[in-house]
Amino acid sequence: MRNRLITLVGGGGFLGRYIAQELLATGARVRIAQRDPRQAFFLKPLGGLGQTQFVAADIRKPESLARAFEGADSVVNLVGVRRGDYRGLHVVGAANAARVAAAAGVGSFVHVSSAGADSEAPSEYSRSKAAGEDAVRDAFPQAVIVRPSILFGRESGFINMLAGMIATLPVVPVVRPGWRCQPVYVADVAAAIVKILADPAAFAGHVPEFGGPDILAMRDLIAAIAKATGREPWTVELPDVAGSLLAMFGFLPGSPLSRQEWLALQHDNLPRGGTEGLAALGIAPTPFSAVAPGWLVRYRRHGRFGTRAAA
Repeated sequence: MRNRLITLVGGGGFLGRYIAQELLATGARVRIAQRDPRQAFFLKPLGGLGQTQFVAADIRKPESLARAFEGADSVVNLVGVRRGDYRGLHVVGAANAARVAAAAGVGSFVHVSSAGADSEAPSEYSRSKAAGEDAVRDAFPQAVIVRPSILFGRESGFINMLAGMIATLPVVPVVRPGWRCQPVYVADVAAAIVKILADPAAFAGHVPEFGGPDILAMRDLIAAIAKATGREPWTVELPDVAGSLLAMFGFLPGSPLSRQEWLALQHDNLPRGGTEGLAALGIAPTPFSAVAPGWLVRYRRHGRFGTRAAA
């Protein structure tokens, strides 16, 4: 990987920063492309002189991507949103990135999707992820499409949101308590993507799916977060009627659950099997319990000075 140039579209985001760190450690050159590259400047000290580049680019504007992809050996598209312009970012944007990469002669293209991608799903989010995959394949047939389950790590908006609820609410409502996911450590997924980039010909056209060692229902995930933060909250499992009503107010600022997120919870977020996983890449999946207490410490009573959660 030494001296190869990798463009990370959305490289300053949750997964992108971990991929950037892995790449920099291999001696690769990393170009971060996003609408406001200043938000990714924290990555600059992690590389050597000139090893990290920053380019302003909007995935919805192909002309800006052309500048970001010039001279790149590989491109990784990491752009995704929980709420917002699903079609513009997940479908049109993904198509733009793959098309521009192909036109620029980029050697390999990795597109990060989701284990929940499904063209028949009730949520626009999940359908847009599936449509984005199709658009990428049409424009760059040898693209690698990566489907991780729910990512966990220090910057995880989803896990931190749940931890905040557990820490502040007298009673924690649990929507879709039986919904299942296979939480996967963000650093493991980053390491896997860098391995794919190191040997792109071996993975061309593949759809690796990544999950952690444990399948957790929503109720189990909340219990695991509570244990990591040393709390024993009262929980109330909401019936679907109540959960749907709660989601109707998802447009309000600070709402924990949008309508689209509610619809996404109607289907499990699990790798489907039959394709490469972390183990096939020589990566032992990290359990949630092994790393979560290290960053969820701020949600304990008295923070770092509180009693550490039992192992």
